[in-house]
Amino acid sequence: MHAFDLLDWDDIKVFLAAARAGSLAGAAKRLRVDQSTVSRRLAHLESTLGLALFERLPSGLRPSDSGSRLLCHAERVESAVIGMREEATPDAGGIGGRVRLATMEGIASLYLAERLGALREANPDLRVELVTSSQTVYVNRREADLFLSFFKPPGQGLVSERVGRFRLGLYAAPGYLAGNGVPRAPEDLRRHSFVSYIDDLIQVDCVRWLDDLLDGPRVVFCSTSMIVQKNAAAGGLGIVLLPSFAVGPRDDLVPVLHDVVSTSRELWLNVHTDLQYAPRIRAVAGFLKALFGADPIFQAPSPHARTPCRIASQAGEGLH
Repeated sequence: MHAFDLLDWDDIKVFLAAARAGSLAGAAKRLRVDQSTVSRRLAHLESTLGLALFERLPSGLRPSDSGSRLLCHAERVESAVIGMREEATPDAGGIGGRVRLATMEGIASLYLAERLGALREANPDLRVELVTSSQTVYVNRREADLFLSFFKPPGQGLVSERVGRFRLGLYAAPGYLAGNGVPRAPEDLRRHSFVSYIDDLIQVDCVRWLDDLLDGPRVVFCSTSMIVQKNAAAGGLGIVLLPSFAVGPRDDLVPVLHDVVSTSRELWLNVHTDLQYAPRIRAVAGFLKALFGADPIFQAPSPHARTPCRIASQAGEGLH
């Protein structure tokens, strides 16, 4: 018997996890095993193949030339196994299983979480794991089953569909406006304070949305969290640019220049090609598309129909 015939699927899973995580510890965490198991499995696979699949560096693991060439084959094996599992899963008349949905913190916390009850009622055996992330989640690397993003992510083996567009506008607390004046024209924004993201910690450029409206705004408070920004603005720290889905009638924020100053972003639903027809994935994807399709908040006009008004602030006012 050739050594190649002794290939173990568990070893291939470990190889894929190590390549995606870039370290033994990262792979162990993904697979929920201890680090020694990952090391032992990799050693067994390399011995079976007679190849060194990784370079061991102080910073972690880097696929060797052989490892990089074999990675695409391992991913195809993984796709086949996933397909077999989906086909073999018994259908007892309902849709069940786990679906990991990844998206940005703001839309997850301020919009999606309170609306997932309807999905649960329709599919009681379905368990949704809602993962919030400030960076791109790669479904083609199996980091999630579905990724709801504000942009169309790159990568192969991915099916992406635009499911909506939302508007972003300026908001402030009544107390802030009472003390600093209500902007009556876009030019008035030059003398106001703003709440925004921490520039050097932004992981995806699409959330640099304040740049659509202002050159060098005077930012007085920053956070990586949309919820924190919203609360800071509600506390009177400054004006904040928020998506329309993030502000409800109960919030102590009032719109600022909404008729003349705004921008927009698209909403994309992304799934791996291997999973797009799985019943549990289709159930969640169908729910999300129906949810966004029925909500006017996600029917914002395209940029061609509404051009954002960009204001140049006075030199030296921005915090860098």
